[in-house]
Amino acid sequence: MAEITLVEAINQALAFEMQADPNVVVLGEDIAKNGGVFRATVGLLDKFGPERVRDTPLAESMIAGLSIGMASQGLKPVAEFQFMGFIYPALDQIINHASRMRHRTRGRLSCGVVFRTPFGAGIHAPEHHSESTEAIFAHIPGLRVVVPSSPARAYGLLLASIRNPDPVIFLEPSRLYRWAKQVVPNDGKALPLDKCFTLQVGMDITLVTWGAMVKETLAAANRLAKDGISCEIIDVATIKPLDIETILASVEKTGRCIIIHEAARTCGVGAEIAAQVAERGLMFLQAPIQRVTGYDTIVPYARLEKIYIPSENQIIETVNKVMEFA
Repeated sequence: MAEITLVEAINQALAFEMQADPNVVVLGEDIAKNGGVFRATVGLLDKFGPERVRDTPLAESMIAGLSIGMASQGLKPVAEFQFMGFIYPALDQIINHASRMRHRTRGRLSCGVVFRTPFGAGIHAPEHHSESTEAIFAHIPGLRVVVPSSPARAYGLLLASIRNPDPVIFLEPSRLYRWAKQVVPNDGKALPLDKCFTLQVGMDITLVTWGAMVKETLAAANRLAKDGISCEIIDVATIKPLDIETILASVEKTGRCIIIHEAARTCGVGAEIAAQVAERGLMFLQAPIQRVTGYDTIVPYARLEKIYIPSENQIIETVNKVMEFA
């Protein structure tokens, strides 16, 4: 069985679910004839036809509103926004309608829609192409926010998101689209939503991360292991609702916690995780909780991105600082 990339796993999951369920439709800008800006939907038009694979105008609010209407009538739309920075015109529809549909109708209607978008820096594009504003959506009741970080998790989590009866914001780290390959059986098996994944077991410190920062976190942990520091790595995967129990169990074992994310520091998801660990796990801690994050700035253009994205060295320096506490 051939190994595939994360973006190929997205395509594989979409094709599987469209074959299995005729109510699944995909729509977005350039997703049909061109196969999407990152080619996540390539080939779907030929397989399923123009009634189920639809190019839309450059109108994000319309894409979201149309998807909500489809979902309320029993279809299962998977809508793509070309970049996370383009999603903001759709916030009115997503926040005021998609997230509230079940509550507003007292359960008579649901809104089983998946809003997919690439996010994060690393493709050397101007602003709006490198956003990591997952905290906006994590703050909204009624939305589920899912972030895969490997081909296998992208496949399983996307299947679960499409099958979920409520709206999902599915954030795909563009820096990982073609970073690594895995064998991903096309067996239709979903992975559980609302659960963290323990990527590496360790005893000395808990590193909590998600999305593209899994790459730097794994690399830093490998270097730290050579110095005798054993890191446990938690991939949050679903940042809303948050599986705090898995994180707390790890911190209880290691006594130390660092949260790593690419998004801007202030009011990021890392702050929420730190608050919950402090509230419920203070007595486990042998050192202050630390964060390694992006800066409170717009993501800079081109090669300056490397300065913005947290590096392996920053993670290692922070781990060494935390390990100095007795």
